[in-house]
Amino acid sequence: MNVIAQAQFKTGVRHYEMSEAEREIRVEAAAAFRLAHHYRWNLQINNHICVRIPDRPDHFLMNPYGLGWDEITASNLATVRMDGERREIVSHEGVVLGPAGLNFHSGILEARPDINCTMHVHARPGVAVSATKQGLIIVDQSSMHLYGEVGTHDFEGFAEGEDEVPRILRDLGDGHCLIMWNHGLLSIGRTIAETFLYMRRLVDACELQIQLMSMGVEIRHIPKDVLDVTRKQIVEKRKSPRYAQAEWDYHCRLAERLDPGFAE
Repeated sequence: MNVIAQAQFKTGVRHYEMSEAEREIRVEAAAAFRLAHHYRWNLQINNHICVRIPDRPDHFLMNPYGLGWDEITASNLATVRMDGERREIVSHEGVVLGPAGLNFHSGILEARPDINCTMHVHARPGVAVSATKQGLIIVDQSSMHLYGEVGTHDFEGFAEGEDEVPRILRDLGDGHCLIMWNHGLLSIGRTIAETFLYMRRLVDACELQIQLMSMGVEIRHIPKDVLDVTRKQIVEKRKSPRYAQAEWDYHCRLAERLDPGFAE
């Protein structure tokens, strides 16, 4: 992204030394927030994206509570340090973080060193499917990327208790997506690109399913043997460290066209 060099960090409150790696990941994370807002995935000032800082794996970025995702910039994301059960904001003073998001996002990042980004949204198609007994149906080529990747998690109230984190991790299993019943959607990944792509496909699959259900016609299901073959093909593609990067590069260019101010 050619806007990375423009990122500046301005707290005006707390002195904070930042590496170039953090500057770059801040711009990329801010782009993800702006894009998710553009696609209407988030619920006003709620929901969260958290991103591990590459050269400080016990630190991550998170959106302050109270800001709309169209207001997120590289400089107003909070840096949070994980230290056992302690979570400390080290970049800003006077910043409030959503307790539920802070709880389970940090719990996933701490328990899963292979995961560097988490995204939780209340996109309306996802919430709608989360309120159905059948859950997600894999019905087209795009949604086949989700076959074997989507777990489900029972609604237990606001996810503010640390005791719920192990159950979220259990329900994620080896997958990258979670339908949180009667609640919303969660995706995780090695990179922002991967996490964003999983969420895009998950929201799109939910939207397609709603459209099909509204038609009142019999759904043509994909045979299991075809699903299994396709999953093997997709698993091979995911072995590349640049998996999802080409699509993410396009989305970053889109974010720049929409409003380059996210990099400030």
